[in-house]
Amino acid sequence: MIMNGKKGLIIGVANNKSIAYGIAKACKAQGADFALTFLNEQLEKRVRPIAEELGCEYVYELDASKPEQIDALKDSIEKDFGKIDFVVHAVAFAPKEALEGQYVNTTKEAFRIAMEISVYSLVEITQKLLPVLSENSSVVTLSYLGAAKVIPHYNVMGVAKAALEASVRYLAADLGPKGIRVNAISAGPIKTLAASGIGDFRFILKWNEANSPLRKNVTIEEVGNSTMYLLSDLSSGVTGEVHYVDAGYSQTAMAAVEEVDGKNVMVWDSYKNQ
Repeated sequence: MIMNGKKGLIIGVANNKSIAYGIAKACKAQGADFALTFLNEQLEKRVRPIAEELGCEYVYELDASKPEQIDALKDSIEKDFGKIDFVVHAVAFAPKEALEGQYVNTTKEAFRIAMEISVYSLVEITQKLLPVLSENSSVVTLSYLGAAKVIPHYNVMGVAKAALEASVRYLAADLGPKGIRVNAISAGPIKTLAASGIGDFRFILKWNEANSPLRKNVTIEEVGNSTMYLLSDLSSGVTGEVHYVDAGYSQTAMAAVEEVDGKNVMVWDSYKNQ
């Protein structure tokens, strides 16, 4: 198995529909052993059964906004694993009001929170875990197309994801001499707990499905498999990259439409045989 003997940490599993859960399943299927984290007591009730399902012996509390918990996390990993070979950072948050209306109305506090939780947490966690990261280890975080293009209702989170992708490149440059690789997965829209806070998300799903080259939305299993590749030795020559797993949507320039009863209707499939 590809990840046999690998030990790691997966941060951000919220339930069995989250992308981090898909990553955990893919890693487990390929022989990896890892710990999970939970944000608070409410989410612990969801994460513990998942840990049991996946055979994870260790589950740690981690609120990425609390430096003392990151310090405690490092100590726990050192005690329970010694060294680990990979870290999955699936942490992001912005106040709900910052994902509504116009980006120009973003408050300073909402901007600070989005950057601290969604971006700096990657830097701080990587920094604190350096002593327990083995040679040739891999760190992967989760991004989205809103980092590079304007996505309706994504607002400050798009700006945060852009900063996250830049951080991936700078961390890759810093840690490359140590043999540590840092990459990002940019997943297509998936119906997760985090996505539920984005306005018109159902329409975004339909739009992505209609206009992606594969004419579908991706699954947490597909994102999980691609992430597992970046965590494994198969990607030993890859770092500083943003790998899109979005059915090719990010590579399209415009939607195919035609007028039907006075309305523009997406008709991508009608062009497939032309």
